[in-house]
Amino acid sequence: MSQLRLLPSWLGARASRLLAPHDVQMFNRPSRSSGPPATFPSGKRGGSSSYMEEMYFAWLENPQSVHKIRGHHVAQLDPLGILDADLDSFVPSDLITTIDKLAFYDLREADLDKEFQLPTTTFIGGSEHTLSLREIIRRLESTYCQHIGLEFMFINDVEQCQWIRKKFETPGVMQFSSEEKRTLLARLVRSMRFEDFLARKWSSEKRFGLEGCEVMIPALKTIIDKSSEMGIENVILGMPHRGRLNVLANVIRKDLEQIFCQFDPKLEAADEGSGDVKYHLGMYHERINRVTNRNITLSLVANPSHLEAVDPVVQGKTKAEQFYRGDAQGKKVMSILVHGDAAFAGQGVVYETFHLSDLPSYTTNGTVHVVVNNQIGFTTDPRMARSSPYPTDVARVVNAPIFHVNADDPEAVIYVCSVAAEWRNTFNKDVVVDLVCYRRRGHNEMDEPMFTQPLMYKQIHRQVPVLKKYADKLITEGTVTLQEFEEEIAKYDRICEEAYGRSKDKKILHIKHWLDSPWPGFFNVDGEPKSMTCPATGIPEDVLTHIGEVASSVPLEDFKIHTGLSRILRGRADMTKKQTVDWALAEYMAFGSLLKEGIHVRLSGQDVERGTFSHRHHVLHDQEVDRRTCVPMNHLWPDQAPYTVCNSSLSEYGVLGFELGYAMASPNALVLWEAQFGDFHNTAQCIIDQFISTGQAKWVRHNGIVLLLPHGMEGMGPEHSSARPERFLQMSNDDSDAYPVFTEDFEVSQLYDCNWIVVNCSTPANYFHVLRRQVLLPFRKPLIIFTPKSLLRHPEAKSSFDQMVSGTSFQRVISEDGPAAQAPEQVRRLIFCTGKVYYDLVKERSSQGLEEQVAITRLEQISPFPFDLIKTEAEKYPGAELVWCQEEHKNMGYYDYISPRFMTILSRARPIWYVGRDPAAAPATGNRNTHLVSLKKFLDTAFNLQVFEGKTF
Repeated sequence: MSQLRLLPSWLGARASRLLAPHDVQMFNRPSRSSGPPATFPSGKRGGSSSYMEEMYFAWLENPQSVHKIRGHHVAQLDPLGILDADLDSFVPSDLITTIDKLAFYDLREADLDKEFQLPTTTFIGGSEHTLSLREIIRRLESTYCQHIGLEFMFINDVEQCQWIRKKFETPGVMQFSSEEKRTLLARLVRSMRFEDFLARKWSSEKRFGLEGCEVMIPALKTIIDKSSEMGIENVILGMPHRGRLNVLANVIRKDLEQIFCQFDPKLEAADEGSGDVKYHLGMYHERINRVTNRNITLSLVANPSHLEAVDPVVQGKTKAEQFYRGDAQGKKVMSILVHGDAAFAGQGVVYETFHLSDLPSYTTNGTVHVVVNNQIGFTTDPRMARSSPYPTDVARVVNAPIFHVNADDPEAVIYVCSVAAEWRNTFNKDVVVDLVCYRRRGHNEMDEPMFTQPLMYKQIHRQVPVLKKYADKLITEGTVTLQEFEEEIAKYDRICEEAYGRSKDKKILHIKHWLDSPWPGFFNVDGEPKSMTCPATGIPEDVLTHIGEVASSVPLEDFKIHTGLSRILRGRADMTKKQTVDWALAEYMAFGSLLKEGIHVRLSGQDVERGTFSHRHHVLHDQEVDRRTCVPMNHLWPDQAPYTVCNSSLSEYGVLGFELGYAMASPNALVLWEAQFGDFHNTAQCIIDQFISTGQAKWVRHNGIVLLLPHGMEGMGPEHSSARPERFLQMSNDDSDAYPVFTEDFEVSQLYDCNWIVVNCSTPANYFHVLRRQVLLPFRKPLIIFTPKSLLRHPEAKSSFDQMVSGTSFQRVISEDGPAAQAPEQVRRLIFCTGKVYYDLVKERSSQGLEEQVAITRLEQISPFPFDLIKTEAEKYPGAELVWCQEEHKNMGYYDYISPRFMTILSRARPIWYVGRDPAAAPATGNRNTHLVSLKKFLDTAFNLQVFEGKTF
């Protein structure tokens, strides 16, 4: 009676979920059998009815059974046979039936051999239109309750559900040729013997091996093969550390000797930077796919230990590659993401990334997700690691089908992966493959799992490896001989040994050999910049005028804009005529000029189209036609590069990771992410810490992403004031104690040596220049810009065209140009500051009449620190007290960064006094009066010329 074990789940759930509810209208169709229609005994509903109609009514009476018991819940998914993949072993007693329980559904034992018509919505009949109930049950069990468990009936598209049904219900679909089986065996050999080789040679080294899920290698190769067959030319992968070396070796096809030499502790790195552990590294490789004989480019993106952090990075890089290829439908470029079960369920960035999957400016047209379901997270049991039945339930939010499969059934795995790849390339939607497996060793090779999972690991120690199981199966059925199998093993072992021998000849470790995103032609052959100069960033006056005119117009006809926006556009037109710019217009001119030069510009973030502070308005909305928009920036020149500006989902971690990945794809683009308020970047701190700050040092990966972080103390409260500049400055790698040598190319070489650039511009012109410099530099560095809020409309915060025309450049430091600069020997105090506080200082100085006694110098580029210009400024005012003034609290802002650098450049001969707010826990006050009182207090101190007399620094 084994075929009856799951009868109730089919009769209750299958009839309704596999063949309904989309298909309720099908249930009343007459029998297509040759004899008279089969009838059921009169029962609860009386009369005769079709099989499916009766079962549908049974489901209606007990809908709870549908949710408790479906085929995937009782499928044989666990290779160990000790756990339920859905964490729930409870099955209602009325659903586990024997023959005497058939009456529950108005059925008798004799009905098992009756033939019943099949609805057109099922494919279990193949070419047959009728089947016995016994055969119906057997075929459904074979499809849904063996080593594959399918979740797809939540998808609200009939065509997609029918497509999946056909792929799995059709009799004989999982038949493999002898050649396909031999290929699968060979791939399993490589996967397992690679891990065995590492274990033999470096038994005490951490490598986060794949043992227990060796089938992942043929699984990934199958996805790539099928995708290549369907036209894919570029596959971008992201994955955690477990199995990464195996993927590098047997999927990406990294040279084995380069992998093996990573285990040599004596090799020194040839490249500058820290490098990274071997199981974090990435790789880029172009090769011929041996199955399709087509070119394929594979890229495995480097990843930190922060699981799932790479997900949005991969998606951003994929989106960019699609964009540059003109592949709007994702027919040439796709992504594959590999996950661990605990991380897939536990990390919020997974959810954030899924919610980007169908957004117009973020979609990659479908991703294949492969979950290596070890059924454990480090030492944590799944029952303590998630509240959902499966680790994959997060994928339901985007209607992605989920295919669970027992990883000890290689043929089932390969078939599922082939269907998953075909799904992605047919419907351009995400799909999840859940490889239910086990982890043969501990979290790493040095870890003892028996401490916390003794029973599981007793079973694992008894578990026959999947390679032996599958080899025995093929030998028994005559597909391969024992000799052929042993020769395949010996062949790969010999390959590994030869590569191991060559690895001993390596003397230096080259991190650049592990680069995941090369930029051909951008650097010289050695990976160095082609020059150490940067051209002037100004542009011709007529270009400025043209951009200003377009920025103040509506390029489309019969397009009605908001009256308030009309005033803004008239204001831009007026500024253009007067040859001045405010912040928004300066940004417009920076973007527009780069577009003219063929540089793609992409601006992303929350509300960036209009701008948080209603200053940008890069997307105009027709007030009378729904969804009709206009982007004037794309109407500047006929042959310009495209401009993308896109409001993001309410996500920082996911979206910043996405834009970072987008910026990886090409150096010839300006990619910017703007935070709604500067401090909101802290929910993306992982991307900033693990990728942006350290990416080049760890992975020799240049990246020119720009972060726009609105910042300023304006009485708006603790959460809308500080972009936390102290955090970025603390992570800057320039040495505060090293007195630099001022060479001719000091400015550019200093930028090249730093890990990122941090600026706080005080003028629109300087903002314009720093954006253009970001692209004109001969290398790429992340750029952190603390952008203003009140200065967006400050009457004094304007620049003239004269500061932006050809021959002008970014000013790292803006010197005093008033009366104090005319007689520097008479100046009693030199105040250094950065950003918005400059305007507060100028106003207060004027009110006190101290223009001749107090000079104010603006530090526009904070890091790397402009030692040369600061030295010049200090020497210009030899008799002046030096003061650093900031509006941030003393334990925040810039003081802790600039103070030791001032001491170094001044040889500790003169102190640099602090003026600003006192130390505090919160970045700003929420009380308007308190804000104004503290502002007045430090401004009074800044211009009290006796305040530091008699004090010791």
